[in-house]
Order: sequence, then structure tokens, then C-alpha cells
Amino acid sequence: MKFLSLYIWLVVIGATSVACAQVKNDLVPKTYTAYKASQKINIDGNDFDEAWNEVSWSEPFKDIVGEKLPKYKTQVKMLWDDTYFYILAKMEEPHVWANLTKRDTIIFYNNDFEVFIEPDGDTHNYYELEINALNTVWDLFISQPYRTENVVLNDWNITGLKSAVKVNGTINDPSDTDEGWMLEIAIPWAVYKTGYFQKNIPTDSFWRVNFSRVNWDFQLTNGVYERKKDAKGKLLHEYNWVWSPMGVVNMHEPEKWGYVYFSSEAPKKDHSFKISEDEKIKWALYKMYRIQNTHFKKHNNYLTSIESLAKTTITIEGKTVKPILENHSTGFNLSIKSPFTNKTLFVKEDGKFISKK
Repeated sequence: MKFLSLYIWLVVIGATSVACAQVKNDLVPKTYTAYKASQKINIDGNDFDEAWNEVSWSEPFKDIVGEKLPKYKTQVKMLWDDTYFYILAKMEEPHVWANLTKRDTIIFYNNDFEVFIEPDGDTHNYYELEINALNTVWDLFISQPYRTENVVLNDWNITGLKSAVKVNGTINDPSDTDEGWMLEIAIPWAVYKTGYFQKNIPTDSFWRVNFSRVNWDFQLTNGVYERKKDAKGKLLHEYNWVWSPMGVVNMHEPEKWGYVYFSSEAPKKDHSFKISEDEKIKWALYKMYRIQNTHFKKHNNYLTSIESLAKTTITIEGKTVKPILENHSTGFNLSIKSPFTNKTLFVKEDGKFISKK
């Protein structure tokens, strides 16, 4: 397989820049309960199937930092069955355009919709899918977030992926005003298996998921849409609108993504889901981890006392917990013993999360 080097990726990353300063770190991830579809879903880019009418839309997306509502509205619905994870995205857009038609090209150079999925919650080995209004796909596997040395498999494909786009207007026609576009996706559970016999359908459990919409200002050149440039010919920045805001202009911090709970119950309009106490302990660990990571990048060494990272005790849902920092020759471990499950939760220097009894 081809490896997309970290250097090249950071050059093209644009929509998920890792260079921006942190702004808001205490955002609470969004939640959504995806119910098991009671009826067949036909992937045609429409929301006509009765199954979609049985569940509600998510809250409208916000900008990636989480401080304001975007110019155009975006919402999603989710369902599942024993074969697929279904996603329906509805995007307002007065000028629907796209020109990328080759699979696995850099799709966010067009306006696009992006799906991020991390099945086991350790922040490693996650998946990204980007699709534009021409239904052109870029799918890739990422071994670790870009804050650490990682491997990106650009030629990993979602075998059996189904997707369809419905434009409410006319694509690539600047003479009229469009209402937007709808994207319908079916992702086979099988592509997320780590072994042939693994039973990986997350029945009555959650995965970490996020969605991003990249939108560019445009200009017309000889009647053709293209990304807008300033007076010096430099591309203007893109807009990043997401389901669960990140607090930074960087989608690649999986510990901040939303929670999708795959309920075996019959579909209904209520999609609320209660986040467990251990997940909130995990947030506290990653907050300390990011302080360590930032310090290492600046000084090439790690902080050695817990007091330099956090208070010596932290309150989670009315319970007091004590964070522990252990430094070793190649890095560090951060840990907290959960009073809720009796598990010890760890985050290592490479950002991987581990839970042990």
C-alpha cells in the first residue's frame, strides 16, 4: 500500500490544520442515538424512505472552534442495521459546485462533507471519508493523530460503500441560485473489522464519530466555479463547520469527537444519550496530555510533576479522583482510578488510551 507521508499531508491538510493555537478546550462532545432501522433504506440521495422520517435531525453544525453558527445550515441523521451504518446529511448551499472526479484525490479542495469514525475509543486507528457534490470519494485510514508520528493509508478503500447525492438545484450552474445538496451514505460494518471473526457491530454501545463540512468562498473564471483568491492570487481560507466542535481548527483529536450510541430499540425522535462518568475522566486525562504534548514541542522534555498539569485532585460528577503522572525513559503515563467502575484509565505519551481492571 502507498503511504501518504506526514509532510505531504500537513501541506495539503488545509481544512484540518494542526498549527492553530488552542482556543476552547472544555467543549462537551455532542451525542446522538442511532436507532436500528426498521425498514429498508434505498441509497439514492433522498430522504424519502420512511426510515428517515422516524428519526430526528441533529442540531445544526457550528464552526469548528465552536464559537458561532455557520453561514449555511448543515444537519445529519443516523441509522444502522446488521450490515450498514447509515448517514444522511443535508446542506444548505446557494451555489452547489464541484470539479474533482478522481477517487482519492484531495476532496476538500472542493466543498465537501466528511465523516470521521473511531471504533474503540483509544484515539488510534481511525477512519476518514470525504465526499463532494459530484459523489467523488476520498477514504483513508489513519494510524494515529497527526500530533504523533503516524501512518496514513491513502489507498485504503471502504469496500461496499454506497453513497448518493441529490442536488436541490443545478450543480455547476452560476446562472441560478440553489437550495443545497443532500448526501446519503451506507458504510459496511465489515470494513472496520480488525479480524475475520471479530463481531464489531456496536449494538447498544457507542463509537466516537464526527462530521465536518468544508466550504470555500468562490469566484467565477470564464463562467466556471473555483476557490476564491485574494488580490495577490493567494487562496482565501476555507470554512470548517462540524457536528461536534473541536475548540481548535483541527479535526484530528479523536478524544473530542461526538458520541454515537447504536441502540437496538425501534426508531424514535429522541436521540439523546448520556455520556458515562468514565468518559468524563478520560476528558480530564486528555486535557493533561495536551499540556504535556505542548510543553514537549516547545522544550523537548516532559513536565515531571502532576501539579504542573492539573490540580492534585479533580471532581468528576461529584466524586473526587486523583490523577497520577509516571515519567519513564521514553515518555510518561497519566492515569486515574475510576470510582465509578473501579477501572484504571491511562493515557500514554503517544496519546493512546487504555482501560484496565
